[in-house]
Amino acid sequence: MTELARVDARFPGAIGVYVRDLDTGVDASYHAEETWYLASTVKIPIALTVLRTIERGEHTLDSTLTLRATDYVDGTGETNSHPPGTQLTLGYLIEQMIVYSDNTASDMLIDMVGINEVNALVRAIIPKGFQRITSLADVRRHAYSQIVPSAMQLSGSDFLLLKKQRTDSARLGILADLYQTPPKQFQVKTVGAAFEAYYATHLNSARLDAYGELLAKLMAGKILAPTSTAYLLDVMRRVQTGQHRIKAGLAPPAVFAHKTGTQRARTCDSGIITEPTAYPGKRIVIAACTRGDISVARSDRALKEVGQALRTSGLLTIEGFHDPTEDLIPVAVPRTGAARP
Repeated sequence: MTELARVDARFPGAIGVYVRDLDTGVDASYHAEETWYLASTVKIPIALTVLRTIERGEHTLDSTLTLRATDYVDGTGETNSHPPGTQLTLGYLIEQMIVYSDNTASDMLIDMVGINEVNALVRAIIPKGFQRITSLADVRRHAYSQIVPSAMQLSGSDFLLLKKQRTDSARLGILADLYQTPPKQFQVKTVGAAFEAYYATHLNSARLDAYGELLAKLMAGKILAPTSTAYLLDVMRRVQTGQHRIKAGLAPPAVFAHKTGTQRARTCDSGIITEPTAYPGKRIVIAACTRGDISVARSDRALKEVGQALRTSGLLTIEGFHDPTEDLIPVAVPRTGAARP
């Protein structure tokens, strides 16, 4: 914990970290009892909810959803490259959501299962510590409505237009034009202040020890069936975002099944670290977030240093662990292409 305090001291913002050894149950907390904004790490609960519907026989990974013009949300991933009317498989959407943090894919899946179901599943698994999860489109609406209340009506095309703007002043100009509201009437005067006001609502937030418990229960097979657990962990191991965060601080052969989150002055990286070659069966849960620094590069560096601190702590080099995934049934990775009409 001393090294985490040093990382925190070097970082202009603040960090929170929760770590647990899944074999011994030994854990460590650095401000993990506080509520942290989760950003796109909320996509793990979304994936869990979707996979539960598949386990109930309501859908399969090859079931399709139709991309609508109203579905588009700004962000990374390939979903926005498809035209309206494209049929996209659930397997494709899950992979885009987790591997590339695709917001449009996320909201299509939320629309299928219902956001109330996502929140109900989280409450059933972790009764305390999580705040309400919203769609990714509603994240933008809640943030920009701090400036102009009518922004709760922002549409997909509006999100894309706001994203194209190079400066915050240009975004404020778009909001003024959309809602015929002069800037002097804005409730808050800057985009940064709007997002901070949004974060204060604690939507899409959680204690990091609660998020760590969610990951521990996933790893223990207490949320999904073995095949679904194995599938989701495989997808999480292939995440392409946040390459300079915790993963960069872990030397091979460590493998990180994780999900990242990035938003204005907020970053996260949470998952399960394994060393299948050097220390078979080792499983370490980590949930880590930063806040207060608008620089993604500095936030990434702080999370990398968290990974380095964990690596040098000795926690990853204790032998004698049992791998709870050894009993999981291997599954094939689903077809990830778009299913055309």
